[in-house]
Amino acid sequence: MPGFTHLDESGSVRMVDVTGKPGTVRSATASGYIRMQPATVQMLASGDMPKGNVLTTAHIAGVQAAKQTAHLIPMCHQLNLSWVDVGFEVEPDRIVITSVSRTRESTGVEMEALTAVSVAALTIYDMCKAVDKTMEIGGIRLVSKTGGKTSSAVSCLPRAAVLVMSDACSRGEREDRSGEILRAGLEKAGCRDVVLRIVADEPAEITAALQELTDQGAELVLTSGGTGLGPRDVTIDTLQPLFTRRLPGIEQALLQWGTV
Repeated sequence: MPGFTHLDESGSVRMVDVTGKPGTVRSATASGYIRMQPATVQMLASGDMPKGNVLTTAHIAGVQAAKQTAHLIPMCHQLNLSWVDVGFEVEPDRIVITSVSRTRESTGVEMEALTAVSVAALTIYDMCKAVDKTMEIGGIRLVSKTGGKTSSAVSCLPRAAVLVMSDACSRGEREDRSGEILRAGLEKAGCRDVVLRIVADEPAEITAALQELTDQGAELVLTSGGTGLGPRDVTIDTLQPLFTRRLPGIEQALLQWGTV
């Protein structure tokens, strides 16, 4: 058909994998409008539309649409929304629509807020089209968003190190993967010159390595390995006596995140 461009069969699409991203409180605000004749606005405000209460219906439609966004937009993630609201401002020649969506998930809620505004506007159009053929929907945009990478940014980046406990890796019989993943994660978060040490599952080696890292200025040491139930899993038994203070809340959060 002239004037239209179609993707060929080789085009591919895919969802973004957010498995490794932590869930944070996220919010998005979107807005838009539907322009109509002033007489239509007056009928709407006075409740004289043939189909009934326009704004109440549009409010429900917008909330429902936000909750169904993943079913409407193919590559959207399905989110557990904690709150959605849709508000209206009646002006002489238009209805201004604002939507706010909130969640505690691993990705943002911009599309949910935008979808709520879009469907609310379409609902108003549907309920008013019998009396106004000139209506126009426009100005749909993201007003603001919070959460995610911006809100989780930190101003203090500790000097970090990674300590891996593994007999096989320390002997060169197996390639270390967990330590490299931890180092890459720390560097991605902004830490610089992250040191990686690999030692055997021996209490003396573990203690010596930890002491050496802290003597070199390490303020944060992430450990990997040696926490199972085998006779060589001695990490916890070795390190626990060295703690001056425990943070149970952080321990529980790390455990919960690691078992997701």
